Amino acid sequence: MNHYALPAVVLVTLATVAIGAYGLRLARTTSDFLVASRAVSPRWNAAAISGEYLSAASFLGVAGLVLLNGVDMLWYPVGFAAGYLALLLFVAAPLRRSGAFTLPDFCEVRLGSLRLRKLATAFVLFIGWLYLVPQLQGAGLTLQTIAGAPYWLGVVIVAGVVTAHVALGGMRAITFVQAFQYWLKLTALALPAMFLFAEWRGDGQPLVAGPADLDWLLPDGGALFGTYSLILATFLGTMGLPHVLVRFYTNSDGRAARRTTLVVLGLVGLFYLFPAMYGALGRVYAPELVVSGRTDSVVLMLPAAALGGLAGKLLGALVAAGAFAAFLSTSSGLLTSVAGVLSTDVLGRGRGSVRDFRVAALVAGFVPLVLALRISGLNVSTVVGLAFAVAASSFCPLLVLGIWWRGLTAPGAAAGIVAGGGAAVASVFWTVAGAPAPDWAETLVAQPAAWTVPLAFTVMIGVSVLTRHRVPAGVGSIMLRLHAPDSLRL
Repeated sequence: MNHYALPAVVLVTLATVAIGAYGLRLARTTSDFLVASRAVSPRWNAAAISGEYLSAASFLGVAGLVLLNGVDMLWYPVGFAAGYLALLLFVAAPLRRSGAFTLPDFCEVRLGSLRLRKLATAFVLFIGWLYLVPQLQGAGLTLQTIAGAPYWLGVVIVAGVVTAHVALGGMRAITFVQAFQYWLKLTALALPAMFLFAEWRGDGQPLVAGPADLDWLLPDGGALFGTYSLILATFLGTMGLPHVLVRFYTNSDGRAARRTTLVVLGLVGLFYLFPAMYGALGRVYAPELVVSGRTDSVVLMLPAAALGGLAGKLLGALVAAGAFAAFLSTSSGLLTSVAGVLSTDVLGRGRGSVRDFRVAALVAGFVPLVLALRISGLNVSTVVGLAFAVAASSFCPLLVLGIWWRGLTAPGAAAGIVAGGGAAVASVFWTVAGAPAPDWAETLVAQPAAWTVPLAFTVMIGVSVLTRHRVPAGVGSIMLRLHAPDSLRL
C-alpha cells in the first residue's frame, strides 16, 4: 500500500473543489451554465477540452491494453488524437456558427424536426452515461489499488464532487477545473515516465518481452478487421461525442473554434506519447499484472514496481493524483453535456433554466453512479471504445451530412441514426452482457464501427433521396449561416 497516494488524491480533490468554487462566482445565467456565455478563449478552451477528453481510457486503459495485447493497441491513442483533425476540417467552425447550445438544438436548427430532436436527446443520454460509467469505475479501481479502500468509495467520491460542481456552476465552473486538470494529468504521466525510462536504461535496457514471447511485440495480422473498425470508431467518434462538441459552443465564433481545435491536437498528441511507454515497461517490471488480469492498474503500480523505495512511492502518488484528475475532469464534461440536454429537452421542454439544469445534473449523476456500483468488472477502454462506436454511427453522419449536404432530410437523418446508431447500441448491450456469439460475428459485435458507420451514412443518404420533398424550405439560408466567414456575418 502506498501511504502517500491517498493524501495526493485528497489534495487533488480539494484543489478541484477550490477552483470550481472560484468559477461558481461567475455562473449566473442559463447561458453560463450551458456554454459559459460563449466567452471562453481558444487557449483556455483547448486546455479544458484536453482535460475532459483524456479520460480513464487514456490515463489507465491505453497502457493496460498495450501491456496485454502489444502494439495493435497503439491505434487507440492514434485514433483518439487524430479524431480532432476530422473535427477541425469538417465540424468545429460550422457547428459554432449554428448558434446551437446542444446537439438536439443543432438537429432542430438544421432540419426543423422535434421528433429528430427527441431521438438525438436519447442518444446523447445513452452515450454520456455509457462513457461516464468507466470513469467512475476507474476511480473505484484507483482507490482500491493505491489505498486498499473499498471499490465503492472512489465511485461515490467522484460522482459526488462532479455532480455538485456541475449542479452549482455548470460549464462556467468546470472550464477552469478542466484546464488545470489537463496540466496536472500531463505532469503526472510525464515526470514519472522520465524516471522510469532512466531506470530502464540504467538496468541495461532489458527486453520488454522474453525471447519466447516476442510475438507480443508484433501486430496481429489476423485481427485486421477489428483494427480498422477501432480506427474508424475513434477517428469518427470524436466528432460525435456530445461532451466534446458542447465545448465548441463556448467559443466566441467559428474562427475561435478552429483555433481551439488546432491547439487541442497539439495538447492531446503530447499526452499520448506516454501511456504506451507505461504499457511496454509494464512487461519488464510488472508482468504479473497480465496473469492476474489487472492490466488497467499498470500505470498506478509501475513506479513502485520499477523504482521502489521513497521515489517509487512519491511518483506513484503523483500518478494516482493524475488518474483521479482524469476521472474528475472527464466526468465533469460528460455530466454537463447530459445535464444540458436533460434540462432543455426533458425538464425545460426546449427552454431550460438554471433550476432545471441543477435538477438535471442530480439526475444525470445518479444514473451512472448506480450502474458503476452494480457493474464493476468491465474493461475501461473496451467500454469507452464502444461509446466512440455509437457516436461514430449516429452523430458523426448527422453532423457531416447536415453541415455539408443540403439534401439531408429529417426522415433520412432519423433513419440513419436508428439504423447505424441502433446497431452499435445493440452491440454494446451484447458485449456488456457477455452473451456468446458465433465466431464469424464475434469481431463484428466487439468492434462494430466498420459496418455500423457505413450503414448509417448509406441509410441517411438513401432515405433523404427518397424524401427529397422534405428538405427544409430555408435550407439555403441555414447553409449560408453555417459556412459564411465570421467577418461577413452581421
